[in-house]
Amino acid sequence: MKIYTDIDKFIKPDFAVVTVGTFDGLHCGHQKIINRMKEIAVANNGETVLVTFDPHPRLALYSDSQDLKFINTVERKFDLLDKFGIDNLIIIPFTKAFAQTSSEDFVKEYLVDKIGVKELIIGYDHHFGSNREGHFDNLQALGKQFGFRVKEVKAQYVDGVAVSSTKIRNALMDGDIRKANKMLGYDYSITGIVVEGNKIGRTIGFPTANIETEDKYKLIAAGGVYACKVKWNGEMFLGMGNIGTRPTIGIDGLVTEVHILDFDKYIYGDEITIYFIDRIRDEIKFSSLEKLKEQLYKDKKVVEDLLSKT
Repeated sequence: MKIYTDIDKFIKPDFAVVTVGTFDGLHCGHQKIINRMKEIAVANNGETVLVTFDPHPRLALYSDSQDLKFINTVERKFDLLDKFGIDNLIIIPFTKAFAQTSSEDFVKEYLVDKIGVKELIIGYDHHFGSNREGHFDNLQALGKQFGFRVKEVKAQYVDGVAVSSTKIRNALMDGDIRKANKMLGYDYSITGIVVEGNKIGRTIGFPTANIETEDKYKLIAAGGVYACKVKWNGEMFLGMGNIGTRPTIGIDGLVTEVHILDFDKYIYGDEITIYFIDRIRDEIKFSSLEKLKEQLYKDKKVVEDLLSKT
């Protein structure tokens, strides 16, 4: 995948199949759009072009959006777009001045003149441009004016519910990892650097890798104990994760940690990715470390049973 942070350096292909959006979740609905783009591009010997914005429009426009959290970091989103087979990614700087651009001006200046759009593929609820005036009917009229076709991809349903990034965020905040993963079409994950903790876990036979992520906008799922998979150094391992405040020990702040099963490598300072498969229980305050240890052995059995089926 070619990435452009300056649209003027983009070389127009003979047949550009384009979509536009923020694509936070890159969920199964977004993947349906991408797959449709690829089908059209292959049929016309063309290339797919995904146009997105940095920073996220809400962060640029609203001062109260600092608490906004995203399902994926920018790096994870780029990795997924590459994995899903997008040919070209164009990142347009989003400013308050840019937000005043009308949908017609955006289509003419960016999609037509700079990208050479031949087919524009949009989701069923897609809007863009000043006052969100760019919608399907509006875009169809612009397509006739500027010589490109517009196709709308219908909603993707999971268990009878139309998939959206908002619904996935809500599921994650509720700790419903299975539902979130089903809507995403892949496993929700957190990537970070392994840092030193208080090392109490190793004294009860459950050493954990505590991770720190630098992205303050990354959405962290609800607290609790999770069945996980852990990627380190290109290898995948099974793990038992925890998000929370470790009430039995008593710490300040939220911690994301994972006990990697059957693992004894030194990984401080290394990057790992924790993939969350299922949430097995709430975080509980125990009367002693011994009681915590007893519960962790029970949790480990549950985790092993769950992960043996995945």
